[in-house]
Amino acid sequence: MKIAILGFGTVGSGVYEIAKTLKNIEVKKVLEKDLSKINIATNNYDEIINDKEVELVVECMGGLHPAYEFIMKAIQNKKSVVSANKAVIAKYLDEFLKTAKENNVEFRFEASVGGGIPCLAGIQKIRRVENIDKFYGIFNGTSNFILDNMYRLENEFFTSLKTAQKLGYTEADPSADIDGYDVTNKVIISFVLAYDGFIKNEFLCFAMKNITKEDILYFKKQGFVAKYIGEATTKGNEYEASVMLNLFPINALAANVLSNYNIVTVQSHTMGEVKFYGQGAGKLPTANAIIQDILDIQAKISFNPISIEKKYTYSSNLFKHKYVIRSNEELKGNFERIDRDGNNFYHYTKEITQADLLKLVEEKDYLVVKLSEY
Repeated sequence: MKIAILGFGTVGSGVYEIAKTLKNIEVKKVLEKDLSKINIATNNYDEIINDKEVELVVECMGGLHPAYEFIMKAIQNKKSVVSANKAVIAKYLDEFLKTAKENNVEFRFEASVGGGIPCLAGIQKIRRVENIDKFYGIFNGTSNFILDNMYRLENEFFTSLKTAQKLGYTEADPSADIDGYDVTNKVIISFVLAYDGFIKNEFLCFAMKNITKEDILYFKKQGFVAKYIGEATTKGNEYEASVMLNLFPINALAANVLSNYNIVTVQSHTMGEVKFYGQGAGKLPTANAIIQDILDIQAKISFNPISIEKKYTYSSNLFKHKYVIRSNEELKGNFERIDRDGNNFYHYTKEITQADLLKLVEEKDYLVVKLSEY
């Protein structure tokens, strides 16, 4: 199969490296502004679109535009597309799937969640047999590195963030990682495969950047480890989802996921909890997942047809959970307990809904952490 790669950065060059080792994949063109990077480079996308020998396009550009336009144009020209771009997939997946079906080609996106971890394929395999009760996990390696660094080395948040940037775990602008956009996108994509529905970015998301060294040390004394968790579950035609810090007991598996590793858990009736663990990003792990999608398309392998026919409504009153709210003043409310540690007050709620939680915090700059049930 002859393919083209859009973008020759970290992931694109990784796809090229692996493809060179395989006999049944040939990279014919690479879309790249810097033509000196590789001898098959072109800066004219029409060269790829008009090349009838190119059967599949790998989109490694990132961002929304022109990635959206390039993906749609490839599909409309009857070329299958594989992408790791969670931002564009989370926003336009319904259009990509519909257009791919109309043109009798494939759109695959395993590498968009968990990098090289085959968690989306795992969800599809479970769905062949039964419904999924819920999924949750550490979807972002940068946030996990920061929290792990703060916990083990007792560093401040921005000290840990700078270390992550120096190691190449995050971009110069880290907002996608620390404000929850990256995890939100991954929850939306995972939801499609778990529940056959395409949801929008309308559910609860608390940024992790409000957590301080003092918070980490306080929670450590209480026997808890903080992790940044994305999760979703359904009840009938309603769903609940969130992206926020969770507190795990020190002996919990999630509490012991170190450095920039990810862990995604899928829960169903006969399987119980299935966990997918590994590096959730990186040049070769992500490229490996892209190559796996290419090989599946070539071999016409589909674990479970992707459907977005079901319609779900977000509900902030679906389930009740316990939370911890940190502020620099004692809040009024019916709390189970309130601890004072230095200048901080830690308010432990009873089991309340997401709607009740939002009333308590009233969009103020408090730290909000969920007491994990897992």
